[in-house]
Amino acid sequence: MINTFVALDIETTGMKAASDSILEIGAIKVIDGNIVDKYDKLINVSCIIVPKITELTGITQEMAATGICEKQAINDICDFCDGYVLLGHNIRFDYSFLKVKADKYKRKFPNQAIDTLKIARKKLKGLESRSLSYLCEYFKIPPKVSHRAYEDAESAYKLYNIFKEKFADDEELFDCFELSYKAKKESPITAAQVRYLTDLNNYHGLSNNEINTLSKSEASKQIDYIIRQYGRIGSVRR
Repeated sequence: MINTFVALDIETTGMKAASDSILEIGAIKVIDGNIVDKYDKLINVSCIIVPKITELTGITQEMAATGICEKQAINDICDFCDGYVLLGHNIRFDYSFLKVKADKYKRKFPNQAIDTLKIARKKLKGLESRSLSYLCEYFKIPPKVSHRAYEDAESAYKLYNIFKEKFADDEELFDCFELSYKAKKESPITAAQVRYLTDLNNYHGLSNNEINTLSKSEASKQIDYIIRQYGRIGSVRR
């Protein structure tokens, strides 16, 4: 069985890897069954966090504003996971977002994985749910804050350890598999968006870094966010 891996989880602003953003990344590095390192960061997203996401994760716009920039987070997690098998609960979801962002910054991201959801679906067919929160309650894994990245990564790691003991006779169940994700190609930012976003940033004294790396949809979300937070050009915020 695999005892060296990175347990991983992310929180996002939505369900679409190609157009939504990563809010938080949590990861635990395990070597020979022992935790040797961890990663736990919020990301300062340049888009509006809708109430439904805040209700689910507890992450507010103000909390996200204290986070690090997306590029730094992606570089960090690519370095952290380099050369390791990924472990997660429904790891394909996390991978899809991280693969899109890694491609955006021309970084490689590992694609060998173990999925505790996949194991649960094969071995726990009688349960009414196989969500991470339900399985943690079912196996009496000490409750922590759910739908936060690091805590869910830790829960997936603990669940994997339980599965290794419970299903030790089925070693093939724990073989890693290859992940793949190809996002629909995003249209690049338009010249008009570059001009308007640059003017908005200059007017409000904000940074213009990385504007040209944005996609058309990302630029649109960033414009909406700036207008909501700071107002339009020429407007007076009350």
